[in-house]
Amino acid sequence: MATSDKVAAVEEITQKLRDSNAAVVTSYTGLSVAQLKQLRRSLGENAQYRVVKNTLTKIAANEAGIQLDEHLKGSTAVAFVTGDPVEAAKGLRDFAKDNPALVIKGGVLDGKALSADEIKKLADLESREVLLSKLAGAMKGKQSQAASVFQALPSKLVRTVDALRAKQAEQGGAE
Repeated sequence: MATSDKVAAVEEITQKLRDSNAAVVTSYTGLSVAQLKQLRRSLGENAQYRVVKNTLTKIAANEAGIQLDEHLKGSTAVAFVTGDPVEAAKGLRDFAKDNPALVIKGGVLDGKALSADEIKKLADLESREVLLSKLAGAMKGKQSQAASVFQALPSKLVRTVDALRAKQAEQGGAE
């Protein structure tokens, strides 16, 4: 690879790392071209899977301010995730279950280094949409509880005032 090609490759990888909110480093030794195509499709539109050179990726990661050095050994490919990192992590995990040749080495999420185990835990999370809908449901439930409490207060006050009037009327009539 000529020097200008290497410089361009480093710039491209640096830009992908900066534009991505997550990157997952994998080893792909033993996967066929057809399997790599299938993996790329399974990651969806919000992730781009690319085979990279370790030395160029180390330089790009350092320029982007990301620590990936420990994961850049052997054959390396990186999934650059611009969308939901949970969805991409699930795609990689599920593909790795069916194709043991794919090994998740580690990665980075919003600038924080992640181990392979942390990426697997990320894959076990529910998607962003599911978590947001659960949060919205919980908030709606709390709002309805608060509304019923606020509705109960005036009616309870009215019943208490009526009871006091009735008691005063009884005492006034008894004297």
